[in-house]
Amino acid sequence: MLVCVTGGTGFVGAHSVAALVGDGHRVRLLARDPARVPAALTPLGVNLDAVEVTVGDVIDEGAVGRAVKGTDAVLHAAAVYSFDSRRHAEMRRVNTRGAEVVLEAARRTGVGRTVHVSTVGALFPSPGPIGPTTPVGNPRETYLASKAGAEEVARRHQLDGAPVVITYPPALAGPDDPHLGDQNARIRDILRGLMPLWPTGGFPLGDVRDTAELHLRAFTHPDIGARHFGPGQYIRTRELLATLRQVTGRALPAAYLPARLMFPFARLADLAQRRWPWHIPAQYGAVYTCAVAAPVDVGASTLDVPPRPLHETLRDTVHWLLETGRVSPRQAGK
Repeated sequence: MLVCVTGGTGFVGAHSVAALVGDGHRVRLLARDPARVPAALTPLGVNLDAVEVTVGDVIDEGAVGRAVKGTDAVLHAAAVYSFDSRRHAEMRRVNTRGAEVVLEAARRTGVGRTVHVSTVGALFPSPGPIGPTTPVGNPRETYLASKAGAEEVARRHQLDGAPVVITYPPALAGPDDPHLGDQNARIRDILRGLMPLWPTGGFPLGDVRDTAELHLRAFTHPDIGARHFGPGQYIRTRELLATLRQVTGRALPAAYLPARLMFPFARLADLAQRRWPWHIPAQYGAVYTCAVAAPVDVGASTLDVPPRPLHETLRDTVHWLLETGRVSPRQAGK
């Protein structure tokens, strides 16, 4: 099977490409910068001979049309995932529009199946556990709102009978992150001692390798209009810190405040970040997520992919951060 993949040099996309190629499929990547492809895929052991590259952006209709033409399936994993306020305009421009362009091109060219990578956050806020029938959320945060817009696009295609499968990854950690995405960057900041104050609440968290396996299985599941949730678990912020203490053997002191009480401070940090050139490890989007996130319903489909234990995911993440020089041996508890 020839699969067109968008976002294949990102965290979810690269691991999903590795799962597809490892299962014997060929991949055509739509990538803005071909030079990033080997750097993203080689650490995962991907045979680059099984990967061809089409240069272009997901909001470029011509480039997307060329990328999907002649393919058997599409994995739309491209999105700007960040709570960094400096990228708000980019998220608004890319995330929802990218879904419109890619899903329409796949439908127009008769692709057999398109797997749209959404996020559990597209269904926030929710009063209870979320599942495949949970309405699209109306989040008051830029990244989540842009993904909710993309979710609306994917659901419209499903309602029209198009062969669109939707997946909902949780927040993801794990090794081999090509661009040090939001969650792994937060773990790095914890180990560096940059996050002594935390919101209460929690969020669903999983391992990127499990979500990659979910995507592989999504291409062969008999229901071509299904909605599947990435394996993971709902964890409290206190649990995240406690598990990192176990993994590293470090004290990692922290104080906690109710998430909603931290909203004003987090908004001020976002405003400051727009002018301050260096990363500020306090973001409204992260605090907001902890306030509104809900667990995934235990009956929601994960295509029988078992979630890795949280301890294993965080252990492997810390080890990778150490190996790549993003934290020191002392910070990693060595």
